[in-house]
Formats: sequence, C-alpha cells, structure tokens
Amino acid sequence: MEGDSGMDKREDLIADLKGRSGRLLGVDFGDTRTGVAVSDVSRFLASGIGYISPGGIVKTADALAAIAREQKAVGIVVGLPRNMDGSEGFRAERCRELADMLRERTGLPVVMMDERMTTMSASRYLNETNTRGAKRKGVIDTLSAQIILQNALDRLKNL
Repeated sequence: MEGDSGMDKREDLIADLKGRSGRLLGVDFGDTRTGVAVSDVSRFLASGIGYISPGGIVKTADALAAIAREQKAVGIVVGLPRNMDGSEGFRAERCRELADMLRERTGLPVVMMDERMTTMSASRYLNETNTRGAKRKGVIDTLSAQIILQNALDRLKNL
C-alpha cells in the first residue's frame, strides 16, 4: 500500500515510536558487518556504538535483541536499502526478514527507514576525515547506522 510519501505502510509506522519515550536502536544490516547506533533518551542525537559480526541473520537478530535489552531500547529502526528509483531488491527483503525476527525476539516496535544515500554520506565523511584502511570498514557500518537513526529521529521531531 503506497501513501503520499512513497513509503509503504510498514515504514509509516515510524509514527508509532512517537508515543514511546526512551532510547531507540538503529541498525544497518549487512552480510559481513552490521552497524549499530543508539539514541539518547531525549531522542535528540544518535550515536554509533559499533558493529557486530556474529555470522548469519539468525545470530545477528539474537545479538541485536541482546543489545536492545542492554541499551533499554523502546524501539528499533532498521535501514531499508532501496534502489535509487525506489524499487527494492534482495537486500531489502533480507532487512525486512531481520526486522520481523527482531519484533519476535524483543516485542518492540521495529520500523524500516529508507537508507538510500547513507553509505555514500558516510563515505564522504570518512574521506573528509581521512579515515582509511581496515579501520574504515567497521567505521562505515557504524556511521551508516548512526545516519539511519538520526534521520529517523529527525523525522520523529517533525511528526
């Protein structure tokens, strides 16, 4: 079901997070590394807290559920990779699968956030700060999760 925003109903559920107070967890899911970010309690600022590499979607969901509990998160935002034309491919379906697993494991609302351009933004920032080599690989996933979550926080402020 498409709305005026071009996002399907599952993504518009970000409004469900508005009525809950507390931290949100941001996730940039990847096959090798998954970046993780958390908001402050006031939801003003997203901060990257690192990345995980547990191996496989099931272990990743288990690890993220544990992080959500540790961080006392009241909701989770998962990046949704879309093509530039708005269409979705295999990666988007895997992210939706992860989101469903997180809902089951945590009982928390899990919303999808369009992540187009976040990796490019993260890469640009890392270029500007001259972050190179092996360090860059982990940092880019963490920074991407931070950007996804900050975009969600900014959207929540405007609801």
